[in-house]
Amino acid sequence: MLAKHVRALRIWLGVVALLVVAMILVGGATRLTNSGLSITEWQPIMGAIPPLNEADWQKAFAAYQKIPQYSELNQGMSLGEFKTIFWWEWAHRFLGRFIGVVFFVPFAIFWAIGYIPRTFLPRLLGLFVLGGLQGALGWYMVKSGLVDRIDVSQYRLAAHFGVALSILGYTLWLLFGLGHEGRVGHTATGSRARALVAGGILALVFLQLLAGALVAGLDAGMGYNTWPLINGAFVPSGLYEASPWYLNLFENPLTVQFDHRMIGYSVVVASLAQLAWLALRKAPTPLIGTAMTLALVALLQATLGVWTLLLAVPIQLGLAHQAGAVAVFAASVYHFWMATHTPQSGMASQARASA
Repeated sequence: MLAKHVRALRIWLGVVALLVVAMILVGGATRLTNSGLSITEWQPIMGAIPPLNEADWQKAFAAYQKIPQYSELNQGMSLGEFKTIFWWEWAHRFLGRFIGVVFFVPFAIFWAIGYIPRTFLPRLLGLFVLGGLQGALGWYMVKSGLVDRIDVSQYRLAAHFGVALSILGYTLWLLFGLGHEGRVGHTATGSRARALVAGGILALVFLQLLAGALVAGLDAGMGYNTWPLINGAFVPSGLYEASPWYLNLFENPLTVQFDHRMIGYSVVVASLAQLAWLALRKAPTPLIGTAMTLALVALLQATLGVWTLLLAVPIQLGLAHQAGAVAVFAASVYHFWMATHTPQSGMASQARASA
């Protein structure tokens, strides 16, 4: 692949990745402001046009007034207040459509002029399909809150968030790999072990972010706002009040918040232990650098999480905490990529000598 092709594709995928991050944060703001159910229809094309006159606004407001969230939570809301939550949800959906355009139009142009290698084409098409499925999943999530609930299902919220992270992670993986086709770390035992450890931490981070989505879906961060104890104990009573027991993992706010804390501690300990292990084994300096970045970001995110909890999740800190989660995820994806693409020090030295 020519250098100018690589540069153009990197800029394009970099912009897409940044827009996906913005989409995740706007989605977080939509959730924190209880705006996600303000648009009760899914119109992939015409939905891009917001209400243009008073009659349109009244129609949209009348549709919202028919769902349980209005009657049980926002009874008596004014049209002006409705417009505030409407614009958050509209912006979230519009950004999703905009990302689709920003992806597809350059993709078609780059393909037509021969910038995209044949082996890279199915990966990009897969990313586009994943984005389309995410839009459908978003509407499936919204539908869960239009009939019998005043909010969306925490299960569907976690699935929606998980796919968003998968899209971001896959985009970053493709971005990191541009210009490095065929470059894979040496298959010695040490290299395989580094990749396995880095992959395990990435999986743990992903699990922690899904746990955070369950916390958000149940508003579990609004209660038990003490630290390091929760409900007066490090391991509180009441973790398994629901029956069958496994429902507590997804539907008991106390258990969900407790699990989120424990997995968060595990992410910090695992990232610090990995850094120490790589340093003791004299791993390549770039790999130690990415491990150090991951450990630092994880520590900062944990601190921010405690601060957010103690203040009962104000919107600004809630968004900052979600941004921190995305940063930890991106750092773990990059570290995993480095672990699978960085040769052992000795092999790197031999390669430089032979060159």
